[in-house]
Amino acid sequence: MNKTIIVSNRLPLQIKLDGSELQVTPSVGGLATGMKSVHRNSNGLWIGWSGLTDEELHPELSKKVERAVSKEQCATVNLNKEDIKHYYYGFSNRMLWPLFHYFIEYAEFSMTSWETYKRVNEKFAEVVIARANDGDKIWIHDYQLLLLPQLIKEKRPHLSIGFFLHIPFPSFEIFRTFPKRKEILEGMLGADLLGFHTYDYERHFLSSVKRILHCDVSFNKINYQNRTIKVDSFPMGIDYSKFEQAALKHNNQSEEEKSEVQKRLDDHLVPGKDVKMVLSIDRLDYTKGIPNRIRAFEYFLTKYPQYKEKIRLIMLAVPSRSKVPQYKRLKEETDELVGRVNGAFSTVSWTPIWYFFRTMPFENLIDLYTSCDIALITPVRDGMNLVAKEYVATRTNNDGVLVLSEMAGATKELNEAIHINPYDLEDMANSLKQAIDMPLEEQQRRMKSLKKRVSRYDVKKWASDFMSSLNDTHNTLSTMEADPLDNSLITSFTEAINSNETCVLFLDYDGTLVNFSERPEDAIPDPKLLELLHDINEKPNVDLVIISGRDQKSLNNWFKNTPFTLISDHGVSMRSKGENWKILERLNTDWMEDIKPVLESFADRTPGSFIEEKNFSLAWHYRNADIELAQKRLSEINTVLTSFISNTDLTLLDGNKVLEVKSSKVNKGRACNYMLQQHKYQHIFAFGDDWTDEFMFEDLPKHAHTVKVGLQKTKARYYLDSVEQVRTVLTAIAKS
Repeated sequence: MNKTIIVSNRLPLQIKLDGSELQVTPSVGGLATGMKSVHRNSNGLWIGWSGLTDEELHPELSKKVERAVSKEQCATVNLNKEDIKHYYYGFSNRMLWPLFHYFIEYAEFSMTSWETYKRVNEKFAEVVIARANDGDKIWIHDYQLLLLPQLIKEKRPHLSIGFFLHIPFPSFEIFRTFPKRKEILEGMLGADLLGFHTYDYERHFLSSVKRILHCDVSFNKINYQNRTIKVDSFPMGIDYSKFEQAALKHNNQSEEEKSEVQKRLDDHLVPGKDVKMVLSIDRLDYTKGIPNRIRAFEYFLTKYPQYKEKIRLIMLAVPSRSKVPQYKRLKEETDELVGRVNGAFSTVSWTPIWYFFRTMPFENLIDLYTSCDIALITPVRDGMNLVAKEYVATRTNNDGVLVLSEMAGATKELNEAIHINPYDLEDMANSLKQAIDMPLEEQQRRMKSLKKRVSRYDVKKWASDFMSSLNDTHNTLSTMEADPLDNSLITSFTEAINSNETCVLFLDYDGTLVNFSERPEDAIPDPKLLELLHDINEKPNVDLVIISGRDQKSLNNWFKNTPFTLISDHGVSMRSKGENWKILERLNTDWMEDIKPVLESFADRTPGSFIEEKNFSLAWHYRNADIELAQKRLSEINTVLTSFISNTDLTLLDGNKVLEVKSSKVNKGRACNYMLQQHKYQHIFAFGDDWTDEFMFEDLPKHAHTVKVGLQKTKARYYLDSVEQVRTVLTAIAKS
């Protein structure tokens, strides 16, 4: 039975050493809860670090850990203290975390940490590959394992791999500053499906892929190394039922059942005094905007003094990454700010901020959620922020107000919250006043809508949607219309050519026989290619035809003394063996004078692009332009030229980083059929790479052996991955 393998930095287990005894308990929280059904119900296996280093585990204890985690359907990756120092605290949290959250000034790149990060990802890959069988699905989580998808794909290309990033993906302008940007993107693109919390992060990722790796991106699909990779957004939810049921139970508890935290809260929730409790819960992290929140609260008390002694900010800061210097400084700054506000505004009976620097058990979190009238959540950058959703789930009376930073991923879903700019103290203070003054009717209207959304798209739905999309992606990839040109087919090709039966070989040039160059004129045939083509053409039963969009002059210069057939300009003119060039299609070129200035105006406004003027067509090349600007211009050109060429015989061909304007009377299919009418061939072969070659694939007889270069939707019967593979096949034909 096929299984799902979940991979994350840590296992969903709390493993503690009590002397020589192990204590293993399941973790609670978003990811562990969300993946529970996938893990338990699909013959699942969870792979991750146990939390204990190699130095803490002697051989016998290590075996105990393996046995204990195996009972929980888990497997461990062994890490030592140096791994944790450089891979986790170093590269992951001193480089990736600040960079992806837009804190470039905190990002520290170290080659030692980078090498360790690579080595640890390789350790994870070894464990996954050893445990995975064909047909299994792999779901990798988060920024600690960005290289893992490609490491697995290289060794096991047929495994279906999904990856989900739980933090923001930064804009291209931020990501481009990263020294190992290319390697990170290549690592991520080992996945078949990439998931992000929001469309913004998805868009940022696609932009970086286009601009850094120069991949073709169509909507949310990436063509990379002749694979199609899907990118989509899946906003993570919470275990809504757990929080709602806990809140209902809490609201019905007796006085004796109440916790000490709740009793203390009750002492300050005096009926009739309009005292408002404002809740703030975060990890103590510089991305959470805690100092700005305190400053905004201070500003609020100064601007609206009438709320003194009628409002209290309850601030829970959970300790986090205390070994990282920025977190130590953040703790000092937070302590100082809380002290300043409390010192300036406190009275004998009132302290404006209650500040807790510790973790709290689940029951006490419910105490806070249900008792506070307002949740003030103001991260300066946050992948999602589940606290906002947890607060909504616990508002069983449909009251309460959520004030939420527009920099949190959750904002995209929680439209009825009051959205604030976490850098604008005035905005935050005014929004807090709006929340305090909001009528109950409006609170309930907003909260009902929020609850409906949060309850419907919970964490189980999130996991289910991702897995369904991974299944769909895998099924789509496994049902490509074209089949790979494998060794058995190559053998059949060579056998046909070795027979006495007549054969014709139609070969496109750019992207098929040679790779694309920055300048079209640089893509001249190399000596090895010329030798290869001559060897094939010398076979007495074979006619070799180069059929290209190149103009007659270029082909004549490059293949001047060659004996094989040349077809130029997508089929306008032809030079047969031993003959002069002749025109296959009589074309009017008067239109070029009108179209050329239009294309030139776009080239002038798109640095790196240029116009190629051929005998019978005009081509706008944008391979060297900024890809996003070029795609914008491409859309504009299509709009302008479509109206311009209506009611004419002109057509637009969108090739590989080139848009060509030409007569619709001419295409490679018509030219091929012209040759087939002159000669009767028993075997027909055709190789091409772009949309201009699709006319050839479509118009050739059904028994023709048509081959597309690149894994894209095509009318060809077979595909090859690259120019290099085409040459390998032609070499096999030549030597046969």
